[in-house]
Amino acid sequence: MRKFIILLLFISVTIIFSQSEKNKIPGFYISPYFNEQVVSFNYSPEIEITINAPSLEKFNSEKPVSIILYALPNGNTTEQTIGKDMEEGDDWHFNIQHIGAQTRFLRELKTDENIVVVYLENELKSWPAWKAKYQQHDKIIKELVNYIREIFSPYKNSIVITGHSGGGRFTFSFIDAYKNIPDFVKRISFLDSNYGYETKYGEKLVTWLNSNNENYLSTFAYNDSIALYKGKRFVSDTGGTWYRTKMMQKFLAESLKFKSTEDTSFIKHESLEGRVKLILKKNPDRKILHTVQVELNGFIHAMLTGTEYENRGYEYYGERAYTKWIQKEKEFIRPLKIPPRLNNAISGSGFMNSISNLDFEAREKRILKEISEGNIPDFLRKLSCIESEFKDADGNIHSVKYKVMPDYLAIGSDEDFCRIPMGPIIAQKIADLFGASLPTPKFVDDIYKHADVKLEPQFYTPVENQNELVSKFILHNRDIEAQRKKRKCNLGQLTSGIKKDIVICSKLSDTTRTHHVTIYGWHKLEDGKRIQPVYNGHIDSYVDYSHGIRLIKSEVVIDSKIMQIGEVLRDSILYKVFSNEDKPLNMIKYKIK
Repeated sequence: MRKFIILLLFISVTIIFSQSEKNKIPGFYISPYFNEQVVSFNYSPEIEITINAPSLEKFNSEKPVSIILYALPNGNTTEQTIGKDMEEGDDWHFNIQHIGAQTRFLRELKTDENIVVVYLENELKSWPAWKAKYQQHDKIIKELVNYIREIFSPYKNSIVITGHSGGGRFTFSFIDAYKNIPDFVKRISFLDSNYGYETKYGEKLVTWLNSNNENYLSTFAYNDSIALYKGKRFVSDTGGTWYRTKMMQKFLAESLKFKSTEDTSFIKHESLEGRVKLILKKNPDRKILHTVQVELNGFIHAMLTGTEYENRGYEYYGERAYTKWIQKEKEFIRPLKIPPRLNNAISGSGFMNSISNLDFEAREKRILKEISEGNIPDFLRKLSCIESEFKDADGNIHSVKYKVMPDYLAIGSDEDFCRIPMGPIIAQKIADLFGASLPTPKFVDDIYKHADVKLEPQFYTPVENQNELVSKFILHNRDIEAQRKKRKCNLGQLTSGIKKDIVICSKLSDTTRTHHVTIYGWHKLEDGKRIQPVYNGHIDSYVDYSHGIRLIKSEVVIDSKIMQIGEVLRDSILYKVFSNEDKPLNMIKYKIK
């Protein structure tokens, strides 16, 4: 009987584990906030994408995925848009949207699909300004949306486009990219964000709404035309969302039959059995209600208008219905900003073959493209955490935690990958893109000291330029793998001794060698001593099979305080924690050409 119970428990655990693995989205990490699956990465040009999906327990790979694209309002960060429990001294922007908490409310209510929110931020903190900067804004956004859809291509998925304030410009730029709004878009919602509305958009919206009875449109606005800031109007008669929403409704009414209602608080226009809802908030006190519309369950209502869930458990412009879902701030080091690997990404062997005959410049461009798009193995994404003690310049001991890639940068999948040597300029670009730092020699030594797997350096006698050829890169990777498998070591274990690191140190400031690469490491298995001393004799276009790129998360913890590696290396006292040199570093990066 006891054996039978143990067997049942084993089977149950196995089923739960299998289901959990099935619901894990590749390339995502588990957030400390409600165990949600999250990934954050940079997308060219000047766009940061953060994707928040349900936890492993709540995500169901057999259910459809509703991908909500939320374009951020002017001046707000992603963290502020997600929101958090306010503490003394916090910026007020953290308390005006709470899209994170409102999303969690939606997930509890609407369990027939997986609700995923994609936060879209740009470096200018303004989608209108970003659009003005990039002439091909519509094409870029079209490609961005297709890229996000490709991440979720293993699942049946659809798109919802929304945003607040200047985020409406993202929506209009997306519509600009198409003759007709594509049918994979199932809902468009303007949260006080339709400043850029023109008749041409109305024509496309009508066609889209009539093409499928599962397409929804909602618009929220308040009477900003009379609102006052410091006693003065700040919106023109035709520039605000109050005017633009009325303009939109007037055009739509030429093709759609509307039912309009009015009370002391709202003017509401409804059509197509609730699939179209335009809600205008009156403003007799001439207040600024721009963010209040979102805060008071506005995002929830924007996602549910016209459905059976509308007004269930909440009231638009009523008390917050999502309070228990507001996250409390937790201090943690976030993973590197690496995009998920796409299902159609080229394999490691396929990539290496494709670059075998390219010159240095062309090869470097291809490497940057593949890695920046997330074509790296999964085993590199889970960083190894190293805990050490180091002395500063005054001799004081500090406890340090830092996170490092468990192996050297590679292209491909876990099943088919190749560690890829590259020049320092591309390596620096990748480090910057992922929120990482290249190591100092002191880091390299400490990583070797803590490595779970120490392998014997494999080197080849130089014959002409053969060591610089892609064929030798491939051979070196094969030899490393043969040694790793012989030792029965697993991918993802902290591994060292197999490459010379491209490092940062005072030699970056060497005025006699301004375009050179600095290398260090390649520790011997027998005694742990490094083969390669700090050396900057090669120009930065020189790459051979032995060079490797190990990324360290830029955020480190020193005595329980989160700091940036760069600020530590520049500090007159703390620099010694991460450096063996006699003074702080002036340069902590290779110069990007």
